[in-house]
Amino acid sequence: MSTDSWKVLLPVDGSADALAAVQHALQRRGAAPGASFVLVNVQGPPSLYEVVVAHDAERIEAVRRAAGTDLLGAAEALLDAAGADYESEVASGAAEHLIIDLAENYGCDAIVMGARGFGGPADEGGLGPVALAVLQASPVPVTIVRAPAAAESGDAADEASEDAGATDA
Repeated sequence: MSTDSWKVLLPVDGSADALAAVQHALQRRGAAPGASFVLVNVQGPPSLYEVVVAHDAERIEAVRRAAGTDLLGAAEALLDAAGADYESEVASGAAEHLIIDLAENYGCDAIVMGARGFGGPADEGGLGPVALAVLQASPVPVTIVRAPAAAESGDAADEASEDAGATDA
């Protein structure tokens, strides 16, 4: 892998951990000045309630895409402020599978992601089910990042700092 073309997938769900992962990836970019990023937000499949209420698959998809785009906003702002090269995508499906598929489709060399999603459950090690599944199945290196404790209760984009704990796997 050449550091001139290092490409990193950054799954973003709006959680403090996800935004800390974006900041961590930006800090690591110093070692690979040609690095680029792929921001992804994965929206789960529509619920039965959404299907019954909306009656329109296109409308459901538009609402989910808008929600995903909104959740990517804080991460895009961090990358814009750093002058980083990136692409963004909102996808629909099972996050634990799509994150790996998207990393392969975009030719990513690594995945940097939060330890757990927004309000999601965690195992005894603090990993959410999506992070654990990606860590176990990814063909590329995965770095898991936890936000500082203060960021979990406040605005993650403002409070996640350089000392965010990261674990490479």
